[in-house]
Formats: sequence, structure tokens, C-alpha cells
Amino acid sequence: MLSASVSNDTTFHPSTFILLGIPGMQEQHIWIAIPFCSMYILALVGNGTILYIIVTDRALHKPMYLFLCLLSFTDLVLCSTTLPKMLAIFWLRSHVISYHGCLTQMFFVHAVFATESAVLLAMAFDRYVAICRPLHYTSILNATVIGKIGLACVIRGLLFVFPFVILIERLPFCGHRVIPHTYCEHMGIAKLACASINPNTVYGLTVALSVTGMDVVLIATSYIMILQAVLRLPSKDAQFKAFSTCGAHICVILVFYIPAFFSFFTHRFGHRVSPRVHIVLANLYLLVPPVLNPLVYGINTKRIRQRICEFSMGRR
Repeated sequence: MLSASVSNDTTFHPSTFILLGIPGMQEQHIWIAIPFCSMYILALVGNGTILYIIVTDRALHKPMYLFLCLLSFTDLVLCSTTLPKMLAIFWLRSHVISYHGCLTQMFFVHAVFATESAVLLAMAFDRYVAICRPLHYTSILNATVIGKIGLACVIRGLLFVFPFVILIERLPFCGHRVIPHTYCEHMGIAKLACASINPNTVYGLTVALSVTGMDVVLIATSYIMILQAVLRLPSKDAQFKAFSTCGAHICVILVFYIPAFFSFFTHRFGHRVSPRVHIVLANLYLLVPPVLNPLVYGINTKRIRQRICEFSMGRR
């Protein structure tokens, strides 16, 4: 009976995992949760407001705003995949998560991140067409094309991330079920296995470099071409306005990608990086962009700013 029990432990997956939170900082969890909860509320309010304004105002049913609407929706999903459980860990000491719940969270974290990366690329393309090909803007980005781009963003994220689930399902865990993290991510789960995780490492690296990495290259190329076009504008005021807008967009893009790549490569190569630093940054790249995006892409947009003012005045 004992040998059969041991065999089952090494062959099958655990029924639950235990998420530790931030290792070594368990006593501070209750205080650490306060800024994270505040940022989560800001993300919900900011992105919810952007979605409401764009959906209810037909004048905003244009390419730039429709992409912004898609970005706000992915931001809401992105931060909501991890923050509720993290706050439950910090405040309620609810560390246990079911095996399938963990895989579901892992799938949505990576799939929505890949989708948002594609949306940022689509928004960079939108700005490129608007500035560099203004006469062809409406013909290139019509409603049908925008719908296809949005659908492609979602399908791409789902297709590239689904193999993560298959790669985890094939692994035996030998009774290991403690994850030193606040949420379930691919390599965090894979490292608990008592078998080779080389396929997980290779596929994860391939996806990061060929999918997300390519998005970064194409976004950078788009903004370089935009800046070249801006420098040819005769008006200094127009140049300044374009530079300030592009600068804000680039800052948000950097905040989105730099912590994400840091977290990704730390799992594979950064053995000397403190787990605290790694986990905090892994949470920030899922939370900070949803907080900043409504401010940078929304408040800086004149039409949305006007609608927010009208909405605020109407509530008084």
C-alpha cells in the first residue's frame, strides 16, 4: 500500500498547490497588500471609465479609440487574473489553489499578456498609419480590418500559450506543491517537477523571443518611422505635441516589457536575483500598465478628456 501511494505521488499531479506569496516577507504581507489593492482599484476605475466612454459615445467608434477600448479590456482581465488571489493570500492567508485552478490562472496570465502585447503593436501601427499615411488612414483601418486585427490578437495569444498547459500536464511533481510566488506562472510550476523541464524552457524561450520579442522590434520600428515623420513637420508646436504623445506611449511600453522580460529571464538565468525582487517585479508588470494606460492613452486624448469632464459635471 505504501509503495502504491508513493507511486501515485510521483505519477499524478497534486490536487492543490500552495502559493507562498513573497518569501521572507510574510509578516509584511498585510501592509504590502495596501498599495497593490489601491493600484488595482485605480486600474478597475480607470479602464472601466475608458470602456464606458468609448462604448457609449458613437463619435469615438474610430480606429484609435477602438484599439484603446481593446487595450482597456485586456488590462482589466490581466490584473484581475492575479490580484484577487494575491490579496486573498496577503489578507486572508488563503494560500491554497487547486491544481486546475493554478493551470487556469497560468493560462490566462500568459495568454492575456501575449494579447496585450499584440494590441500595443496594433496601436503602434495605428499611429504609424495616422501620421505617416494620413490620406489612406480610413481606407487601411476600416471596421472590418480592425475586427480582424482584434480577433488575431486574441487567437494568437491563445494558440501560443495553450502548449504551456500541455507541457505542464506531462510533468510528475513527486509531491512538490509549494510555489514561492503570489500567482501561478509557467516556469514557477514547472520548476516543482521531478523530471526534465527542458521542453518547457525551450518552448517558453522560443515564445518570448519569437512572439513578444518580435512585437517589441516592430513597435520600435513603428515609432522610429513616426519620429522621422514628425521631424519633417514644419510646425514646432506640432512636433512638440507629437513628441510628448509618443514619449508617453514609449514610457508605458517600456514599463510593460522591461519587468516582463526581467521576470522571464530571471526564471531561466538569474539564479542570483533575490526572489523578493523577482516576485515584486513579476506583479508590477501585470499591474502598473493597467494603472498607467488609462492615464497615458486616455487622459491625454482630448475627446476622452472632454467626456470625463462632462460625466463628472453631470454627476454633480
